[in-house]
Amino acid sequence: MTPPAGPAATDGVGWLELADGIVEYEVLAAAPGHETDPPVVFLHEGLGSLGLWRGFPRAVLARTGRTGVVWSRHGYGNSAVVREPRAVRYMHDEALRVLPEMLERLAITDPVLIGHSDGASIALIYAGVRPVAGLVLIAPHVMVDDWTAAGIRSAHEQYLTTDLGRRLGRWHDDPDATFRGWSDIWRSPEFRAWNIEGYLAGVTCPILAVQALDDEYGTIEQLDRVERGVHGPVTRLVLDVGGHSPHLADPDYVVGAVAGFLGGDRPVERDPAGSGGAGVRGVGIERGGRGPGPGA
Repeated sequence: MTPPAGPAATDGVGWLELADGIVEYEVLAAAPGHETDPPVVFLHEGLGSLGLWRGFPRAVLARTGRTGVVWSRHGYGNSAVVREPRAVRYMHDEALRVLPEMLERLAITDPVLIGHSDGASIALIYAGVRPVAGLVLIAPHVMVDDWTAAGIRSAHEQYLTTDLGRRLGRWHDDPDATFRGWSDIWRSPEFRAWNIEGYLAGVTCPILAVQALDDEYGTIEQLDRVERGVHGPVTRLVLDVGGHSPHLADPDYVVGAVAGFLGGDRPVERDPAGSGGAGVRGVGIERGGRGPGPGA
């Protein structure tokens, strides 16, 4: 499929040749009347892909009407396989070189970036040096702490002792290369010094930051550091449960929060009393303003 010059008028899946190889991507068309709203670009996690977002992108876009782009970075999904070891700055490379190339090829400027885990870190680096309309950060990392390191070691052990590799093979052309590319660099001694807080001061857009308290790879300290470092308004959505993928664990709730943040048909749900009572799945804390609504 020949890629469009800009966000497509109709839905479509295709392939795009970038400097580092081919990538798979999908364009989800805007609803009538939303063609000029800032498009939404989805950036997956360190073991994710276009397909592993499941129905989350379509659900968000159905509630907001916006154009969306979902894609697999090099080394993931059906995009070009990467068998070389990842460098400590691999997320910097994605944010500063690959993502700008991708957006330029699709004629996208000032997008809303929705990033999960690695994708959220990539989104923060990008937004620290280039304009964006807004950020949705799901389980972001800005540094490596003991909790994160322990979670990575546990995942590595699972890969060696369970059928995790077989399950990843449903979504990645080379699941071993995908997993080891992620696991090996995150477990390396040199990666313990990885930190992207220096980019946060350049982030001025509205942010929705989503974190589950039972995340096996991250703690609320990651959100604290984001909020302290950026210069834009931050809304938190903190869930009691949801693991590292709260958008998949409780999709209706998180989709509603994202839609409200983006000016869709439902506001961010909150527990105004902070009581944690029956039926309360999370607590959203408003930190200064709404998200990038239509025409932002």
